[in-house]
Amino acid sequence: MTVDEALALARQLGVERGDAQAWLTHHLGRDRAWLITHGDALASGAEAGLRRLAAGEPLAHLTGRQSFHGIELRVTPATLIPRPDTETLVDWALELLAALPGQPSVVDLGTGSGAIALAIKAACPRTRVTAVEFSAEALAVARGNGERLGLAVEWLHGSWFAPLLDRRFNLVVSNPPYIAGDDPHLPALRHEPITALTPGGGGLADLHALIDAAPQHLVPGGWLLLEHGWEQAEAVGRALAARGFAETALRRDVAGRPRASGGRWLE
Repeated sequence: MTVDEALALARQLGVERGDAQAWLTHHLGRDRAWLITHGDALASGAEAGLRRLAAGEPLAHLTGRQSFHGIELRVTPATLIPRPDTETLVDWALELLAALPGQPSVVDLGTGSGAIALAIKAACPRTRVTAVEFSAEALAVARGNGERLGLAVEWLHGSWFAPLLDRRFNLVVSNPPYIAGDDPHLPALRHEPITALTPGGGGLADLHALIDAAPQHLVPGGWLLLEHGWEQAEAVGRALAARGFAETALRRDVAGRPRASGGRWLE
């Protein structure tokens, strides 16, 4: 099979051209410019990957990597694939950290591949970053990403705040599972860990749990920032206010949808 034949097969299979090209560049160790000028070059072994893409397997699982906020992460089926929408949460966190002196402390709950924790540490090296993950397999991936990138993050195994005891932070951030258990889009995400996608029910359980527990782990004036579904913004905002958070606000994702909500703990 040649490069042109592989791209023709991708069209027949319904694989997006960009994904097909990205797979071929990874598989062949070339760049896209080379693909364009070498359509008659052999692409041995490429068909299997194209068929996996056609079956719905994410490109990141084929390549084993995903770019996020300027860093490249290793990802596996044990981790959620970082999305550009989550960069909204990182950008907000960095804005808050920029206003703090010294070495502010941040904890990322449910870190997965380590995306949020590592992006914050890369952009703001003076920050003391801790990351917590319930899945031992995912935590190993995150730790490996940190070592490969040379970014010092404290990695803890456990559920949400449990490993932190009575520790307090300037900033708590999390992209928890928030998809409703009956959401029709869940089957399309079957290649990613279900526990990282949905808590079941209406999708708000973990968000509420984090809002309820966060004040015990925030310094006075500290912030809690949470990613959520666009249709959950109102409910999350109400929960933050009801718990006693001040200065509640939200941020929108790359498509302009409400994607992250947060509040400041003043007590």
